[in-house]
Amino acid sequence: MQIPAELEIAKRLPSPGCSIADAERYTRWLATHHYENFNVVSILLPRHLRQHFYNLYAYCRWADDLADEVSDPALALELIDSWERELRACYAGNPTHPVFVALRGTIESFDIPSEPFADLLSAFRQDQTVHRYPTWDGVLDYCRFSANPVGRLVLYICGYRDSARQELSDATCTALQLANFWQDVSRDLEKGRIYIPSEALAARGLTEEDITARRFDGRYTSLMKELIATTRELFARGLPLVESVDPALAVDIDLFSRGGLAILDSIESGGYNTLQSRPSISKANQLQLLIRAMGKRILARRGLPHNISLHSDGPKLVASVRLRGGAGHAGNVSLAEVAQSYQECRRVAREAASNFYYAFFMLPQAKRDALCALYAFMRSVDDVSDAAGGIADKQRGIARWRASLDAAVSGNVNAHAILPAFADTLQRYQIPPRYFHDLISGAEMDLSVSEYGTFERLREYCYRVAGTVGLTCLHVFGFDDPRAPELAEKLGIAFQLTNIIRDVSADYGMRRVYLPQDDLQKFGVRPSDLGRGPLTPAVASLLEFECARARDFYHEGVQLIPRVHEDSRAALWALVRIYSGLLRHIEERGYDVFSGRVRLSTPEKAGILLRARFGWYSQHNVIEERDRDRRGPGGTVRGRRAS
Repeated sequence: MQIPAELEIAKRLPSPGCSIADAERYTRWLATHHYENFNVVSILLPRHLRQHFYNLYAYCRWADDLADEVSDPALALELIDSWERELRACYAGNPTHPVFVALRGTIESFDIPSEPFADLLSAFRQDQTVHRYPTWDGVLDYCRFSANPVGRLVLYICGYRDSARQELSDATCTALQLANFWQDVSRDLEKGRIYIPSEALAARGLTEEDITARRFDGRYTSLMKELIATTRELFARGLPLVESVDPALAVDIDLFSRGGLAILDSIESGGYNTLQSRPSISKANQLQLLIRAMGKRILARRGLPHNISLHSDGPKLVASVRLRGGAGHAGNVSLAEVAQSYQECRRVAREAASNFYYAFFMLPQAKRDALCALYAFMRSVDDVSDAAGGIADKQRGIARWRASLDAAVSGNVNAHAILPAFADTLQRYQIPPRYFHDLISGAEMDLSVSEYGTFERLREYCYRVAGTVGLTCLHVFGFDDPRAPELAEKLGIAFQLTNIIRDVSADYGMRRVYLPQDDLQKFGVRPSDLGRGPLTPAVASLLEFECARARDFYHEGVQLIPRVHEDSRAALWALVRIYSGLLRHIEERGYDVFSGRVRLSTPEKAGILLRARFGWYSQHNVIEERDRDRRGPGGTVRGRRAS
């Protein structure tokens, strides 16, 4: 291929058809002399994988520079086509370009398909012809080709090919791409590109002209805050990937997210004005990110909790929690204060008498207390959004709980009686605080979102208010299987869908319709039909459909039970049995959720708890099924959609 003279990366390029050693020497040089916001590899990456990472980086960097560093779009398209021909030659076993000479060994070693490499080129071609994106869907579709393939290629090199990890990787890579978009607004404008969706601009009263004229004002600040919040949610969705890979690989996977989050931090600390300048991450900050990631993995590998205080005479575990006694001075919350806080959490859980509380008794005392602490925090947040009062007051109340969460994580637990126990639980079971930030975001949605257009939008809400509950409880239950977080999230969604179906009338009274609007339209149901009833054939068909959807989540999620630690399986079995029992009651009542609240009787709950306590349960009897022979309209059997 003809290499443009302006390409800096070509200055040390060996001649075509060079030796593998020369090719690898070049890709190694390229990967260690770059301007990225994070290191391509860390010193903890297994040595036998480093060269493969260098080779992958060189491919991506060349493709990117061919598209972005050549001023003539027509020439850029020709160069991208030429690069794709080199890719095909590489897969045919005849590489000539030094990057492909090096990459050939990586492709063969890990049996990597060509699609992710080709998808990247599709995105770079798009950059030559598409410079505006009307909708979020368009931007996310671009990320699917420009960023997500890179994460999947990294997973192939790390030895992972499953869809669960790929989905987590996609979330992280999309978030990284978005973070780069918000960081590079000024740089992209010089290339005539705007990646901020036009619909997001319009929602803040901005136009394309405002962006091209670089008008920085309160509207742009508000826009950037919203874009950053959306991106942080994607990072949070992908973060469980770090815990699902080999610890030897986790630092490098973790650094990708930390680097992207650091970009967002830099935008915020710089006052959000990415129209005028490009925020960057200093070398010192990059080193700090690496040290944090390394420290986290080292502690995890040694099995040490994160409340270790390191002194010159060696590590010392602080009794209970090492906390700040208040603003401006350090100190430790006493064991007595933590014990008193746990007592308060038990009181909150006991008085609520929720289905969760009954299942707590199947657990050892320490885990039972931990779940009470988590429940008390979640209950406090939920109560704010459901309490009487104006939206502004509720928003302030939720903001205070978000601040309390941050304070508890950093060690200041004086704001509320439940916080010492809550902070102790977070540290003791190493629960990521991001789950609680997501949960709080779900409570905020209840203040501003009264209906959901599609199930995908509803699923996002369910993840926030219930999937996060499953993930936090999972850390208390204990798990070793990397698929456990995905299954815990699905069980949480199953529980939430059950609650939504049961409470459609009460929620309508609070001016909330959680069932997707497109489902209502499909079955000819008006939102007002979900009020006090009576049950109509259309509503019954709608609720049957939603019950079948919930059952799908149950049938996937129950695979979690054998994956949690043995002393927690009875409690999890009881929870699933109780909630699926509610679903069964709804079905057996012909989906009439209007004539009375659906609930399990005390004898039913007692029977479930006794079976759990004495071990009279198995994976095969976990889900409460309705009459196996009952077949309703639409072809559903036992609550499952017919194939």
